Parts: sequence; structure tokens; C-alpha cells
Amino acid sequence: MRVGVIGLGVGEQHAAAYAAHPEAEVVALCDLSEERLATVGAEHPGARLLASADELIAAPDIDAVSIASYDSFHHAQVKRALEAGKHVFVEKPLCQHENEAHELHALLRERPDLVLSSNLLLRVSPRFELLKRWVDEGRFGQIYYLEGAYDYGRLWKLTEGWRGDLDTYSVTLGGTVHIVDLLLWLTRDSVERVIARGSRLATQGTKFRFDDLVTATLELRSGAIANVTANFGCVHPHFHEVELWGTEATFQNAPGAATLWTDQGDGPVAEPVDAPYPDVPKGALIGSFVDAVTAGTGPTVTAKEVFDVMAVCFAIDKAAASGERVEVHRFD
Repeated sequence: MRVGVIGLGVGEQHAAAYAAHPEAEVVALCDLSEERLATVGAEHPGARLLASADELIAAPDIDAVSIASYDSFHHAQVKRALEAGKHVFVEKPLCQHENEAHELHALLRERPDLVLSSNLLLRVSPRFELLKRWVDEGRFGQIYYLEGAYDYGRLWKLTEGWRGDLDTYSVTLGGTVHIVDLLLWLTRDSVERVIARGSRLATQGTKFRFDDLVTATLELRSGAIANVTANFGCVHPHFHEVELWGTEATFQNAPGAATLWTDQGDGPVAEPVDAPYPDVPKGALIGSFVDAVTAGTGPTVTAKEVFDVMAVCFAIDKAAASGERVEVHRFD
């Protein structure tokens, strides 16, 4: 599979993962920075170094495009790649607006032969893989409550970096998307309705003009309730707080320790969870994407799952903006 990579921040790790796969070859790299292009290009001798994403996408010798550009470029680049008959691996979010997602969904329905996936990495953290196994084994009984927080811990990236320069930026699409995807994957549940609130107190007086905190309550099809938060203003290490509460067990991934609580007959007993966290390189999902294209296997994150999590995130942002309860409209 011949690949072109657009955006060489996180995309540098995309390129390294493709180069390490026996069925993939990096044939082109693209970045707005000439210096960055030269630096990463030196690691991939023979790859064409391009300043134009359009040129890379249109190249006839490229089978798949990896998109790791700024969020505001994702929709147009994914759209052009699909129209050009390329497989697509895209950093989150897939796009920034619901109408854009509808357009991409329609394009993909016209080309069912194309593979689309997104870099929702928490699924392949060893700790959460273990948690998934426990859920599938029924160890938690009936799951009735879930909680997840995306503690960003790098406020300067909003106030000084490119995110504050965009016409719009959503911490839900930039952070909560990971938590929502993880919870849906763990439980195989779906979200029906959303209530949400946002604030921008942490970034007031800076160039960042959007909510830096968004918290939401999700009503799941099973009857369970989930609370999810994107906390970009926190003074805290980058962390994914995750809790699963079931009738038979409780899991808590908290800073410094993860714990599984079970009832052994004499009351709750704490079992430390030592599986590594997060322990996931940024290119960890590339292999499954390549295999999906070259061997016809399903990618770890399917296109349907990408659109499902985007639907929930769009509903969260609509609920935060309106103050009203919002139905989730999935892309079916």
C-alpha cells in the first residue's frame, strides 16, 4: 500500500508506523513547514516532499492518505481523498461541523470499497484492553453508570498555539471524542440523548474564544447514564479519568492508581490494576488500517464507529450551546 502523509507533527509517527509495516510504503510527505518537511523527509529517503496537500491527494501512485493536519483542514482533505478513490486514516476529529460529516458519510456510502478510520487510540491502551475483556466476560454485572474526563493539562496549546487561531475549535471534538469512543467501545452501548454545559473561564482574556470546559450527561440506550468532560483549562498532568460502575464491580482509573473493586462477601475489596497506561504510541492504529486495506480485515476503528462518536460529540456541542436536551442523530 503506497501512502502519503499530510501534516508532520503527529503525522511523523504515522509515517514511522507505515514504514515499519511490511505491506506499506511511504511515497510522499506534506507539511506547511519546509524545515519540518526536510527533517521528517530525511527519515524516509525516496519519499517525495510536497508543500501542497492537493498535489499529494491527487497523485496517481498513492493508494491511501494519512491526514494529521490542523482540524480545520480535515473535512476538505478527507473529502478530496475519498473523491480521488483513496483510503483515509485521519486524526480526530473527522471534521468540525455536522453538515461536513453528512457529506463525508454520503461520499463513503458511494465508495464502500474504501477504508476510512480515525486515530482513537485509547482502545489499544493495555489497561483499557484489559477493562474491555472484563466487561465482555460479564465481570461488572449490569453497568449502570460511567464517567470519563479528558484532562488536557496543556492550556498554553489553546492560548498560544494554532487552536486559538482557528475560526472555530471544539474541546469536545478535540478531547471528549476519545472518552466517548472508549465508553461506547467498552459497553457496546449507544447514546440517545445529551444534556451539556460549557464555560470559558480558564482562557478569558486570551486569544482563545471558545469553551475550554464542556461537561455532558449522556443517556444510553441500555438505561445507563454517563458523564463526560473535556477539561482543557486544568492545572493537572494530561490524563484520562475513567470509571465504570456495575452491579458486581467498579473500575476507577485515577491519577496515580487504577483499581477494580469487587464484593467478596464481606464488603468491597480493592484489586490494583497494573496493566500499563496509556502506553500507546501515536501510530498504534496504523497497522490495523494497513491490514484492512491490504488483507480485507476490519480496522480497529471502523468508519461506522467514527461517525457514531462524531454524532454524539455534535449533540454535546449543540446541547452546550442551546442549554437544551438534544437527541443524538446517528449517520445511518
